[in-house]
Amino acid sequence: MSQNDFIDRRGFIKKMGGALGLGAMMAAYPWLGALAGSDSDRKCRLAIIGCGSRGCYHISFLKDNPSADIRVLCDTYEPALDEASAMVPSATRVSDYRQALDRTDIDAVLIASPPTTHCRIALDAFDAGKDVFCEKCIGFTIDECLQIYRKHRETGRIFFTGQQRLFDPRYIKAMEMIHQGTFGKINAIKTYWNRNGDWRRYVPDPSLERQLNWRLYADTSRGLMTELACHQLQIGTWALGKLPEKVMGHGAITYWKDGREVFDNISCIYVFDDGVKMTFDSVISNKFYGLEEQIMGSLGTVEPEKGKYFFEEVPPAPAFLRLINDWEHRAFDNMPFAGTSWAPEVAASYDGHYILGEAPKGDGTSELLAAFVNASIEHRQPANIAEEGYYASVLCLLGDQAIREERTVYFPEEYKIDYHPDYAQKIQS
Repeated sequence: MSQNDFIDRRGFIKKMGGALGLGAMMAAYPWLGALAGSDSDRKCRLAIIGCGSRGCYHISFLKDNPSADIRVLCDTYEPALDEASAMVPSATRVSDYRQALDRTDIDAVLIASPPTTHCRIALDAFDAGKDVFCEKCIGFTIDECLQIYRKHRETGRIFFTGQQRLFDPRYIKAMEMIHQGTFGKINAIKTYWNRNGDWRRYVPDPSLERQLNWRLYADTSRGLMTELACHQLQIGTWALGKLPEKVMGHGAITYWKDGREVFDNISCIYVFDDGVKMTFDSVISNKFYGLEEQIMGSLGTVEPEKGKYFFEEVPPAPAFLRLINDWEHRAFDNMPFAGTSWAPEVAASYDGHYILGEAPKGDGTSELLAAFVNASIEHRQPANIAEEGYYASVLCLLGDQAIREERTVYFPEEYKIDYHPDYAQKIQS
């Protein structure tokens, strides 16, 4: 990632404005305004709290951003600090996040520690006058999520969450098409994220098991719902422009029977007021289908992760193939088969169309981080982005609750904030 890549972030605005119309894009997705950058020579002086795999991933983008200055690295695990220090040798190393918050030369913190620590760190950071970027899930409980959001509003500090798809051009263009009715009425959303691996990390000493493999234990992790579903549920509410009323689900440990306490196989159904359903499924013992959001309308389907869309009515086949198909119909239509059709209703198979005319590149993370840095420098909170992160976190925690308690869970009124993501209305107006 070169400096020119970050300097050209303003080009992102122009590119997407050309695709959508700049005025419509900024009205519908106001958080993108933070990508315009700043004419100031000031830098955002950062502390990275949590230098594991995600923290280092973010460092890989920030270290080359000319507007970012990583000054402090914080982690309780020395090897993680070693890896981060190799990327930013000039940064000070600390093991207690409060040492970073006490420094007057720190403007903002990026929290990439385990989710059980997010709330305390975020609240303390806001109180210390720091801007906050917090990885998903922002809280370990719904109440913690609300505390964080309220503290952000109370202090007026900048607040971003790790929902990078909000800055991914293929998702932005897909949402514009959805909200303009390109795919007809959206009647169902299927989301899934599958992997094949035990999710374990190497532990050099047994005493470090729970510290390093915190994702596997119930008192430190909400498992697949908070680690993976958080992204995809946000895409569903973005597409539909509203929140679901209730959720039900099931989870089990079906394969990795190694002492873990979180499920390796889960399914959730989110139900909206008009009966439309959004599902989330995840297994980590089979990766064949990978991850995707399938947003299905009466006229077509969009799969934003692949960067593609498909219409229900496909172009006609070449003349020779039509001839063969007609012959098959004449030969078999009068033969007795069970059911109403001789042909199985298997999935359609054609290449579809790229949302942006080409295969997807990147996932929006660099744009998300650049926007946070710019927002901190300008002291300007982009509209909607904090709310998107809040609701994505609440939805995945409601799903986790439904799975663990084996019951239908309704969205509690007390956790609905003064915000409604009515994108469709904004785009059409």
